[in-house]
Amino acid sequence: MHDAWCVEVIDQTRLPHEFVTRVLGTPQEAAEAIAVMRVRGAPLIGATAAYGMALAARLDASDAGLRAAARLLMATRPTAVNLKWAVERMLARLLDLPASGRSRMAWEEAAVLCEEDVAQNQAIARHGLELIQAIARHKRGPVQLLTHCNAGWLATVDWGTALAPVFAAQAAGLAVHVWVDETRPRNQGASLTAWELNQAGIPHTVVADNAGGHLMQQGRVDLCIVGTDRTAANGDVCNKIGTYLKALAAFDNNLPFYVAAPGPSIDFSLASGRDIPIEERSPVEVSHIAGRADAGNQVRVQLTPAGSACANPAFDVTPARLVTGLITERGVCAASRAALAGLYPERT
Repeated sequence: MHDAWCVEVIDQTRLPHEFVTRVLGTPQEAAEAIAVMRVRGAPLIGATAAYGMALAARLDASDAGLRAAARLLMATRPTAVNLKWAVERMLARLLDLPASGRSRMAWEEAAVLCEEDVAQNQAIARHGLELIQAIARHKRGPVQLLTHCNAGWLATVDWGTALAPVFAAQAAGLAVHVWVDETRPRNQGASLTAWELNQAGIPHTVVADNAGGHLMQQGRVDLCIVGTDRTAANGDVCNKIGTYLKALAAFDNNLPFYVAAPGPSIDFSLASGRDIPIEERSPVEVSHIAGRADAGNQVRVQLTPAGSACANPAFDVTPARLVTGLITERGVCAASRAALAGLYPERT
């Protein structure tokens, strides 16, 4: 039986071949889970960081202890703005209280943050469903969607962002099929999105990352929906590496390209995507790949020649001009400064 003051998470590095959970009992363990991507996806990173602060408050609720935990957590991954947002929200809430009341309030505030995430994603599901329904009314056969990386419930507290409208479409009885980019180098599409869709019984096909443009040229894609790790005030979108190329292909083929962007992932402090820090991850993620051997055991193998240098930028920026619209919890809007300010006037 676990200590009541701990957090249990799905270890996403073990999916899709093993469903394993891990217990986080310290802010250091929460930071490690974020850094090595046992948890990933901007909303889930934020939720895990919030509970990391709650774990810190349980161990050392002093101003110095909380600030140290905040620095530790915010140093794990630089691109997803939800991380900074969640930690700063927790810090501001707790430092206003006497030290004796901080631990309990930290757990309550982290839970509220998670409940808000679920509500935001449910709203994104509703607004995105309307886009799918509009296409379904004018075509025969299933609506064909293409997505990149993983933005389902694994990347959030529940529902997901880019996949939330797909789950809502299934619940509404609409026929859909999803083209799942493998999303090298970590294969979050092939391992996580495919696993989620398989669990939900939603028809899908995993394709190599470079197949998306071809599918669009062949008329086999109706729309693209992706998530975002950070969206700038002008509507530029930062998402998993390779998203920009999909947006270019969609633009060239006159296909709608939508981004599911919950409010906490929108960074109004940044004028454009040029200001978003791009995380450089270990080259080992490019040179090696993990999978299940025929014998059933999980293995890691090297793909590249020994001595070949590898670069691993984890994200790219899609300019707002290539984005058809942003699906937020407050509605669908243009990817522009004016449209975002109209939806979120209190933040501009």
